[in-house]
Amino acid sequence: MAKRLNNQSSVGDVLKQIIQVNKLQPGMDQIDVKEAWKNLMGNGVNHYTKNVVLKGTTLYVELSSAVLREELSHGKSKIVTMINEELRRDVVKDVVLR
Repeated sequence: MAKRLNNQSSVGDVLKQIIQVNKLQPGMDQIDVKEAWKNLMGNGVNHYTKNVVLKGTTLYVELSSAVLREELSHGKSKIVTMINEELRRDVVKDVVLR
């Protein structure tokens, strides 16, 4: 059973409690990762990005440019680090570029 929050609880604490109790964190991670990709990669990469999906701890990115896919494949570890730093926690462990 969830602990009862008192009248002094902040809105952030209440929202965290709702997310935890209803097991909504994976869905929230999905949204956060998509937003982080969009913010970090900029317009050039976003133009060629078709889809961004988080499954477990693996980020799948579908790109329409083979050249861009090859370029980004050289910096996968940096992409993982940048996204995790943006989210301030370890959500992504691997990136698959398609």
